[in-house]
Amino acid sequence: MVDFNFNINSIFPQEVCLVRNDLIPAGYQGEASHASLRHQVATVLDVMGEASARAQGLKNAITSGSKMLNVENQTAYILVDKFGNSGMGSVVGLLKVGRKKLFLLDEVGKPNEMVPQCVLDFYVVESRQRSGCGKRLFEFMLRGERVDP
Repeated sequence: MVDFNFNINSIFPQEVCLVRNDLIPAGYQGEASHASLRHQVATVLDVMGEASARAQGLKNAITSGSKMLNVENQTAYILVDKFGNSGMGSVVGLLKVGRKKLFLLDEVGKPNEMVPQCVLDFYVVESRQRSGCGKRLFEFMLRGERVDP
């Protein structure tokens, strides 16, 4: 689990919360200023994006707070352990989806351009892998995006 020096539970009200380019988690009802909230959400996205990049052996993170601010049509789903970090909550996983231009070859090798919904980044902290966290996060995303795998 990834712990922060601020209260994750006050930022992310459900076990899985979605965040779009405004960096305000869906369902957020807190008292904090939106500038402070956005900074904290950006910090979570930065840390989880860096952890994901390390786990994949990438030089640069795919996900960060600044990248989320500068793109539309991308959604990050954040999985939280409400009981972690002495009750302040810990972040367990990140799943980012969005549309991406792809060129797919047909049966005769002709490229066809598509812009499908794609999983752009997916990470569950190592200590929580193989315990159903990734599945829970992925199934929540499928319902949220109203798509079938």
